[in-house]
Amino acid sequence: ALTAPGLPVVAGGRSAGARVACRTASGLGARAVLALSFPLHPPGRPEKSRADELLGAGVPTLVVQGGNDPFGRPAEFPPGEYELAEVEYGDHGFAVPKRSGLSEDQVMSVITGAAARWLASLV
Repeated sequence: ALTAPGLPVVAGGRSAGARVACRTASGLGARAVLALSFPLHPPGRPEKSRADELLGAGVPTLVVQGGNDPFGRPAEFPPGEYELAEVEYGDHGFAVPKRSGLSEDQVMSVITGAAARWLASLV
């Protein structure tokens, strides 16, 4: 982790790493969690929800999720104390189909823009 005096620690991860960040944030003294492609449930198994890990983070959390993520589409996420940003048409790795009209740069801009706005709101 990169730390500097006076700057808040933000735990983060993608997929399984997002789950770990949610579970460990409070214990690490993190100010917040950035969860990329949070695996809300195994593909095709919404009854196996991992929502309590997300909801139990105990700190401000931003989830950046692909609109077509088989591990949990944005509409499947329960209400809770977190923010959710959607990468329209994105899968679990944020890849989008060509027919979406979105370039890789545009997708990266959605991800980094959402994270930057959210991080700025923490200070």
